[in-house]
Amino acid sequence: MEYTLRRKGLPAIRPPLMKRIADASAPYLYTAPALILIVTVMLVPLVLGVSYAFRDVQLLNPFSGAFIGLGHFRALAEDEAFFRSLRNTLWWTGASVLLQFTFGLILALLLDKPFRGRALAQALVFLPWAVPSFLAGLNWAWLFNPVVGPVPHWLYAIGIMSQPANILSDPQLAMWGPIVANIWWGIPFFAITLLAALQAIPRDLYEAASIDGAGPVQRFLSITLPFLAPTIAITILLRTVWISNFADLIVVMTGGGPADRTQIVASYIFTQAFKRLDFGYASAVALVLLALLLAYSLLIVILRQWLISKD
Repeated sequence: MEYTLRRKGLPAIRPPLMKRIADASAPYLYTAPALILIVTVMLVPLVLGVSYAFRDVQLLNPFSGAFIGLGHFRALAEDEAFFRSLRNTLWWTGASVLLQFTFGLILALLLDKPFRGRALAQALVFLPWAVPSFLAGLNWAWLFNPVVGPVPHWLYAIGIMSQPANILSDPQLAMWGPIVANIWWGIPFFAITLLAALQAIPRDLYEAASIDGAGPVQRFLSITLPFLAPTIAITILLRTVWISNFADLIVVMTGGGPADRTQIVASYIFTQAFKRLDFGYASAVALVLLALLLAYSLLIVILRQWLISKD
C-alpha cells in the first residue's frame, strides 16, 4: 500500500506499531514450536549430561550428586579399561567403515550398469538397512553359534578353523563377529548413496573418454572418483561417527566380552551407566568421546572443502 501511494504522489502511511511488530515477529513465532522441541529434546539432555560429568552421580548412592570438578577425568586418565575400549573402538570403526565402503562402492558400480531386474536388486540391497540392529545382532549371534548356526561349520570345512567353535567366545577372534554383522548391516548405506552420486555423473564424459581411448580403470580414476570424492567424504564422516557411537551389535552379541576384547567406548558408557549405575563417570567418558568425534568431524569437513575447492 505504501508503494502504491508513493506512485500516485501521495504521502506514505506507515502501518501501526503493533502491526509492524506482529509482521516482524511472525517468522519467529512460526518456528518457535520447532525450536522449543529441539531445545527440549536435544539441548536440555546435552547440558544435563555434560553437568553429570563434573558431578558424582551414582544411583545406588543416596548421598551422591556433589560437584567433584575434574575428578572423573583424572580417574579416566588412569583407567586401563577405558584405553582398551578406545583401542577397540579404533579397530571396530576403522575395519567396519573401510569394508562397508569397499563393498558398498563395488555394489554401487554393479547396480549402475543397466540389466534386467535392476530395480528389484536395488530394493534387495537396501533390505539389511531396514532390519532393526537388535534383531540383526541376534541373527548373527545365532549364525556364529556352532550348535544352531552354519558359519563355524563352513569355516571348519574350508580349513580356516580347526574345529567348529563360536568365534564370539574366542578373545583373538571375537571382535570379527560384530564387525562382520556391522558390515552386512551397513553396506546398503554406502551402496545407495554412492549409486545416487554415480547416476548424477554426466554420461557424455564417459563417452568422450572412451573415444579418446581411456580404459575402464582410467575412466574410474579420472571421472568417477573425482565426482564421487565429496560424497565419499561426507558418507565416511557420517558412518564413522555413527559406528563409533553404535554399541547395539556389540551389546547384543558379546556384551563387551570375552575379557573386554570387544568393549568399545560406546558399550563402555552403556556398562558404566546401566550396569554399574555410575552416570557421572559414564557422562565423563561420553564427553571425551564427543570431543574426539568433533575433532575428527572438523578434519573431514576441512578435507571435503579442500577437495571441492580443488575441483
